[in-house]
Amino acid sequence: MPPAELSERLVELFRWIDPGPGSTHLVSDVTGWWRDPAVLAELGPALVAPFRVARPTVVLAPAVTGLLLGPLAATALGVGFVPAYKAGDGRLPAGATTWAQSPPDFRGRRVELGVRNRHLGPGDRVLVVDDWVATGAQLHALYEICATRGAEVLGTSAVVVDCPPALASELRVRGLLDAARLG
Repeated sequence: MPPAELSERLVELFRWIDPGPGSTHLVSDVTGWWRDPAVLAELGPALVAPFRVARPTVVLAPAVTGLLLGPLAATALGVGFVPAYKAGDGRLPAGATTWAQSPPDFRGRRVELGVRNRHLGPGDRVLVVDDWVATGAQLHALYEICATRGAEVLGTSAVVVDCPPALASELRVRGLLDAARLG
């Protein structure tokens, strides 16, 4: 599927959900992307395309939706995948782990992310993958983990970019969609 067609399909399958009384904002629903087999088949190759020439050796992605997108991207590159765990989500890694805390995200939360030491180290050329980049908070934590482990971050590929252009440039973020297209 051509990139423009994939972008159109992503927009069609996306929904904003009103969680009801007491909520201060709408919630993004990207589950339509996972249900469409053509979109699912194209996401990995589309996400890695801007970074393929940089020759990543590993894909790193944060829980939760990154645990789906990361393997799709890694498979498209023919490299391994490393998950980043969030403290308090019940899936803490066993063994030595490098942790970093994000700056405040769009809700003012600080998220602690951790990566198993044995899966990331010097010589790794890392492509970070996520579904949505709004503040870059989690990316800052992931980039810090990579630096601590001696790995080189090539940049981030996201389905939706919803951050200011200066931040996208600083963090080397490439996206398939600008959030403005989602209404």
